[in-house]
Amino acid sequence: MEHGSLRQFGNSDLQLSPLGLGCWQFSKGSGMVGKFWPVLDDDVIRDIVRISLEGGINWFDTAEVYGGGQSEEMLADALNVLGDDAAGIHVATKWWPVMRSSANIPKTIDERLRRLKGWPIDLYQVHQPYSFSSATSEMHEMSKLVKLGKIKHVGVSNFSAAKMYEADKALRESGLRLVSNQVKYNLLDRRIERNGIMEAAKELGVAIIAYSPLEQGILSGKFHKNPELIKHIQGPRKWAGSFKPEGLKRTQPLISRLDELAVKYEASASQVALNWLIHAHGETVFAIPGASKPQHAQENVKAMCFSLSSDEISELRELSASCGR
Repeated sequence: MEHGSLRQFGNSDLQLSPLGLGCWQFSKGSGMVGKFWPVLDDDVIRDIVRISLEGGINWFDTAEVYGGGQSEEMLADALNVLGDDAAGIHVATKWWPVMRSSANIPKTIDERLRRLKGWPIDLYQVHQPYSFSSATSEMHEMSKLVKLGKIKHVGVSNFSAAKMYEADKALRESGLRLVSNQVKYNLLDRRIERNGIMEAAKELGVAIIAYSPLEQGILSGKFHKNPELIKHIQGPRKWAGSFKPEGLKRTQPLISRLDELAVKYEASASQVALNWLIHAHGETVFAIPGASKPQHAQENVKAMCFSLSSDEISELRELSASCGR
């Protein structure tokens, strides 16, 4: 992959592709959140990782809570099979804080590293703002891990603007900075533009990692064209309001425009929606679409092969404001 398509990740020294691969779906159906996805065969996981790499993605986002470490292991196995082809990639994972205190951070880091089978943790994130400890004490423990060389950079996930400032301030005490906040963000869910999170990210030089960048597949337009598909969705997402007839009707104008732009760029609606995300705020936003089939991985990487014009970015911004949250 040519170096020009990488960008600086927040205020870190990491150079990452604008898209990473979200690896929640590698949970093997285990654990609390693993049930959300069908169980994928090992060779399917390997294909998804390989296609992502070949298409220019150079980082992968996983978490302790995805199958209780299963996703980390499956990702590590796939990378290890790829050998030299995976050289230079970056792994992001997350510590699960719920019902725990910051004292758990040093206690569980070796287990994270064991699950990742030799792959270093370039970004370690606090997965949620809810724990028995303050963000400040969590960041102090994270700083110690950086000093010990167990992780390279510190990020957070689902943190409010106020919590981002608190985390960054605590990290600065050790000469570090907060590098990212992973939050839900897409054309139909732009709440971070209104609640101060995007503003804080730009002010602090923090990268935004957008999860659910296609709003559970709604932005692909496939459910608008064939509502019958909703019956076949596995897991709880089919009950979301966006999938109800009135939800589909509300978002139809945006989907129609994504389809028109897709024709222009020889792309798909999903690719146009992802392209908007990674260009609408300069280089602040990175996105992590998942992929549970090799063709999804193929779809993802093509979203980095073109750039919408500034007029098109503005037009989609206005159109989405009338159909989203």
